[in-house]
Amino acid sequence: MNYITLNNGIRTPQLGYGVWKIPNEEAANAVEQALETGYRLIDTAKIYRNELGVGEALANSNVPREELFITTKLWNADQGYENTLKAFDESLEKLGLDYVDLYLIHWPTPKFDTYVETYKALEKIYKDGRAKAIGVCNFEMEHLQRILDECEVVPAVNQVECHPYLQQKELKEFCKEHGIYLEAYSPLMNGTKVIEDQVIKEIAEQYGKTPAQVILRWHLQTDVLVIPKTVTPSRMEENLNVFDFELSQADMDKIAALDRNERHNSVPSEMNKR
Repeated sequence: MNYITLNNGIRTPQLGYGVWKIPNEEAANAVEQALETGYRLIDTAKIYRNELGVGEALANSNVPREELFITTKLWNADQGYENTLKAFDESLEKLGLDYVDLYLIHWPTPKFDTYVETYKALEKIYKDGRAKAIGVCNFEMEHLQRILDECEVVPAVNQVECHPYLQQKELKEFCKEHGIYLEAYSPLMNGTKVIEDQVIKEIAEQYGKTPAQVILRWHLQTDVLVIPKTVTPSRMEENLNVFDFELSQADMDKIAALDRNERHNSVPSEMNKR
């Protein structure tokens, strides 16, 4: 496993396990399997409705708490200073934890213009030691700039959709300039078209790896955090088995040329659902 250090000195595994769309009743088994496979970063969210299941897996695990890196996220309906503090308490209780390692605002929901006030509540949670790091999710440069201008703590992470067809190059550069780590969700484009891309397939064949492994390796070599999701034990192992090879610069360049600004998920500036 590669580890990276966030802007406040906290270390995190570079590759983790996401639990989006895993029903609560299946989450405990899935996370237990992920921990047994070797994952130590687990990424959930209130809106996934599986924090209880994740918490059950953590309680059943014999992995020491200090070896785990647990992320959860604040849902849009809970934005606002006091609402955020209350929602965080609820998430912590469901997870059965005294603290989380990373707490994120899930979407900026710009129509409601509450994300700055909300982030200030995250700053309190951080200063109280109940989140080891704080950050945002689905924030574009304009939203990040307001946080930088109006708040005290620079976000440690900005988690966004990122894959070879949506490489977020400009946003990556902005985050890098400000010491914010970009974290890729839907890193395999939810297992859709990018896995079948002929360029990716040819590179995979060259290295004796699967297309998914090549894409995950590409993410790691572009210096981002990455959180693939699967409930299949063999795929969990496959996704983790990406530290024994390195893509050449020529192959990195071939993947860089695949960028087409194609989203599989919502556009952040337009996503105002509560």
